[in-house]
Amino acid sequence: MTIPNNDRRDVSPGPTRGHLRLLWDIIFHALRFIGKYARNVYAMFGIFLLSGAAIAVVLTWVFSEVAERVRAGSTQGFDDAVLRWMGAHQTPSVQAAMVEITSLGTSVVVAMIVFIAGLFLWLNHHKHSAILLVAATLGGMVLDGLLKIGFNRPRPQIFTWGTHAAMASFPSGHAMSSTIVYGTVAYLAARLQQNVASRILTMTLAAFIIVLICTSRLYLGVHYPSDVLAGVIIGLAWAGFCMAVLEAAQLYAKRNAPQMLKDERPAPKGAAPSS
Repeated sequence: MTIPNNDRRDVSPGPTRGHLRLLWDIIFHALRFIGKYARNVYAMFGIFLLSGAAIAVVLTWVFSEVAERVRAGSTQGFDDAVLRWMGAHQTPSVQAAMVEITSLGTSVVVAMIVFIAGLFLWLNHHKHSAILLVAATLGGMVLDGLLKIGFNRPRPQIFTWGTHAAMASFPSGHAMSSTIVYGTVAYLAARLQQNVASRILTMTLAAFIIVLICTSRLYLGVHYPSDVLAGVIIGLAWAGFCMAVLEAAQLYAKRNAPQMLKDERPAPKGAAPSS
C-alpha cells in the first residue's frame, strides 16, 4: 500500500536533521566537492596533502594550548591530584605489570618494531610505506628531543618512581613515540588488509596499546597527565601528516610513475579476503 504525499511529509525525519542542519550541510557540500574532482589525480593529491597539513596544524595548535597552560601552571593542580591518586593505589603486582607495559614504549623496543615492520614492507615491495615508517619515527624522535629541550619541565616527584626515567618531562616521549610508531604500523598494516573488520581491529589494538603505555607512565609516577596528553597530541599531528603525505605521493605516482606502484596498492574498500 502506498502512502499519500501529504502523509509522507508527516513521517519524514525532518526535526532530527534540523538540530544538526549546519553540520549536515557542511558534510554534504564536502562530499559533493570531493566527488566532483575525484577523477582528477592532481586534485586528490592536493586534497590529501592539504588534509594532512590541516590535521597537523589543528593538533599542533591544540598542543600549543596545552603547553601554554603547563607553562602558566594552570594544569599543576590537576596533574598533582592524579599522581597522588596513582600513588595511593600502588600495588606490587600492578606496578610490575606496568613496568612491562611501559617497556613497549622504550627506544629499543620501538626501534625493533620499526626495523622488523620496515624490513617486511621493503622485502614485499612496499618501499614507500617502509620509508614513511622510518621517516615518521626519526622525525618524531627529533621533534621530541627539541620539545623537551625547549620546555625543560622537571619530572614529577609526587611518589617514588616505579621505573627509571631521564631527560625532561614535557612532552612524554613514550606517549609520543608509541602514538607515532604503533599508530603508523597499524595504519600501514590496515592498508594491506582486505577485510574491513580486520582493519578496524588492527587500529583498535594499536590504540589500546598506546593507552596502556600512556597509563603506565602515570602509574609509575614518571610523567604528569599533561605530559602524556601533549605527547599523544603532537604524535598524532606528526603521524597524521606523514600518512597523508604517503597517500598523496602514491596518487601522484599513479599518474606520473605507475611502475612505482606495481605492488604497493592499498586493499580495495570492503573487499573480502581472497581465497
